[in-house]
Amino acid sequence: MSDLHRRDYRPEARGILDGVRILDLSRLFAGNVLTQMLGDFGAEVIKVEPPEGDTLRAWKTEGVETHWKIYARNKKSLCLSLRDPRAVEVLRALVPSCQMLVESFRPGILEAMGLSPEALHALNPRLTIIRISGWGQDGPYAQRPGFGTVIEGFSGFAAMNGFADREPVLPPMYLADGVAGLTGASAAMIALREVEVNGGRGQIIDLPLLDPLFAILSPQAANYRLTGKGKPRTGSRSTNSAPRNAYRCSDGLYVGLSGSIQKMAERLFRAIGRPDLVDDPHFRTNADRLRNVDELDAIIGAFIGQRTQDENVAFFEAAEVTIGPINDAAKLVADPHVVERELIADYPDADMGMLPMHAVVPRLHDRPGSIRTPAPALGQHNRELLGQIGIAGDAFDDLVAAGVVRSGDAR
Repeated sequence: MSDLHRRDYRPEARGILDGVRILDLSRLFAGNVLTQMLGDFGAEVIKVEPPEGDTLRAWKTEGVETHWKIYARNKKSLCLSLRDPRAVEVLRALVPSCQMLVESFRPGILEAMGLSPEALHALNPRLTIIRISGWGQDGPYAQRPGFGTVIEGFSGFAAMNGFADREPVLPPMYLADGVAGLTGASAAMIALREVEVNGGRGQIIDLPLLDPLFAILSPQAANYRLTGKGKPRTGSRSTNSAPRNAYRCSDGLYVGLSGSIQKMAERLFRAIGRPDLVDDPHFRTNADRLRNVDELDAIIGAFIGQRTQDENVAFFEAAEVTIGPINDAAKLVADPHVVERELIADYPDADMGMLPMHAVVPRLHDRPGSIRTPAPALGQHNRELLGQIGIAGDAFDDLVAAGVVRSGDAR
């Protein structure tokens, strides 16, 4: 491997979370994002998968499990048929050695398995339990299916996303799950501090997809109470400041430009040869510009439309105006800033030769995170993990024969 990205690949690394053991029973995206982040910083993540594997394994591109390979890095796979009470007993035996448990069953399922928070805390009072769901552990919608798509619509996000004369737009990625996963990682660390520093008991974290997404969508409720209206769909424009939009360049590509503070807007006007707009009553203040945003965008768009994307970026950067290219994947991965800062890391992979994935985030200067192991094969760590709780030899083989332990080296 070249020196590029080598800093992320240290199989021997001991991260800040070394010694933290996580039992991950979650499925799909939010839980995998949560535990991937903690795993990057040294936590031992035991990914408990059903016989068919985590659903994330089925999300393939050209036959390659790209989602799984990225979000299951630094994890171990234990494949159990949890419908069998003996598999639940395996989990019970693992709980005392863990600091966290993550699950994303529909509310009530964990209790039906005999693994209620009360039962888990009886086994390990210091255990942090993160419960991911669509709607939360209580409330009238608790039992509804809670996929991110539904939450992105319900939360108000889709209603404010898109253009006024078109349908609401759902995000083309896993927004609700991703926000919940990142929120869950920070919540888990807050709870861990309560145990390790303050000597408190393990927390039960109720982490629905809805709550974190709603929390970042600006003051919807307050604005509605003040105006009686919801946030309108304005495309790429902002309802708070102008100018702010995506503008088409002469080569058909786009740039994103923002003049969200007064000095930036004035600098922009001078840069495009229109210093008269600084004192024009239509554009003098932010409120003026918002009222006359169609006219403002026409002026700016006409200037930008005469130049290519690269020319616009160079021109406005020289004028110290906030602008950037709207990149597709091809431009992003080749961008010199992305390359120099190693935003994308390459990892040896059996399917792709080298698999590009996001580098460890966030960046710590002293004990940074690392990518120590690739995503595991299904059940790859069955023998290792069960051996640690005394299930080996004939006892292990008996569980395999009964279908309690499945796949990987158990077959």
